[in-house]
Amino acid sequence: MAIDITELAARLRKAEADRVAIEPLTDELPDLGVGTGYLVQRELREEAGPLAGWKLGLTSRAKQTQVGVREPIYGFLAAERALDLGATLDTGALIQPRAEPEIAFTLGRDLTGPHVTATDVLAATASLAVALEIIDSRYRDYRFTPADVVADNTSAARYLIGPPVSAGVDPRLAGVVLEHNGEVVATACGAAALGHPAAAVAWLVRALAVEGDGLRAGEVVLSGGLTAAVPVVPGDVVVASVDRLGSIELGCR
Repeated sequence: MAIDITELAARLRKAEADRVAIEPLTDELPDLGVGTGYLVQRELREEAGPLAGWKLGLTSRAKQTQVGVREPIYGFLAAERALDLGATLDTGALIQPRAEPEIAFTLGRDLTGPHVTATDVLAATASLAVALEIIDSRYRDYRFTPADVVADNTSAARYLIGPPVSAGVDPRLAGVVLEHNGEVVATACGAAALGHPAAAVAWLVRALAVEGDGLRAGEVVLSGGLTAAVPVVPGDVVVASVDRLGSIELGCR
């Protein structure tokens, strides 16, 4: 069966707009590959308006093994999807939202090329911050293959980034705590993202270089979920804390 990239992108846009989950694309198109998934994602990106940056997924080695891939995946961050500090999350605008803590990098200068390392990333980083990403799969019950989730922009929905902190902090050793309604539900450290969050960002730069792209000064990169994501509903409060980067709180309505 021929794959219509535009039609698949339209299917995902409609699911998001209608707030109704659909079956994975690969149920109908079992030969859909990750490369084609990125073509669908690119079409979504071209219609998303101004971009704030990028996000990484599957940065945990254990998770990669679980889903049968050998490297992370990436998606884009639409500027209009950012949440401001003190704002609340409108869960009614989403399908099945979940929250996960991350470490955000803000670039101080452009970073491109096929040989970028974690050291290069740290040198180019203007600041770090604690972040909460709200993911929201457009597929029913979060059931998808790597190709499906890439096409769905790695389940991107909303994101909240805390105040910037000097890039002199070592994010690899930073302890991470996720609280849900006053209860600690998960802990981790920065090294959960490919051994070092900067290594995850370096992988992203190399992956973008294959497409003739790269990171630009001022862009934000969410370096990958550091714990399992927790479902959120109206009335919930989630708090992400990262050692030396601070804490952010997000209420849900």
